[in-house]
Amino acid sequence: MRRALLGTVLVSLGCLTAFAADAGSRRYVHPADRAEARIIPMYGNLPGCEDPSVISELVSSFNSREARFWGPLQVATYDRIRETSFRPLGDDYIPRRFCTGRVLLSDGFFRRVDYSVRENLGLFGWTWNVNWCVSGLDRHRSYAPDCQMARP
Repeated sequence: MRRALLGTVLVSLGCLTAFAADAGSRRYVHPADRAEARIIPMYGNLPGCEDPSVISELVSSFNSREARFWGPLQVATYDRIRETSFRPLGDDYIPRRFCTGRVLLSDGFFRRVDYSVRENLGLFGWTWNVNWCVSGLDRHRSYAPDCQMARP
């Protein structure tokens, strides 16, 4: 009985050290853990940064937040929209498209806006949504410093 218990302990320790050595060298992602193989599959089918539906979502979300909580600022126009990264975290994470651009606000100042389009994070996980931060207007410091956490 003691021999069997000792053998089980030694085998367990050997497996743990082999796992720790493998984890130190590189991270293994099982094919079933990839974003495409989950219960709600994610394929990275996201609209582009300058897509009118994405810009409309960003502008309406900003305008409603400002009108409701902070004051009279509204987006007048936008320009210099470009993609900065697509799926930078890898294939086994939720697909995201990171973008940046410039918005002209009703106070007459241009400000940088960093945003990401994220798959299956919309209403009930059925569609994409937009997560954004306007430089200088992150009043709760959710993406501090200066919207850096909204970028890849």
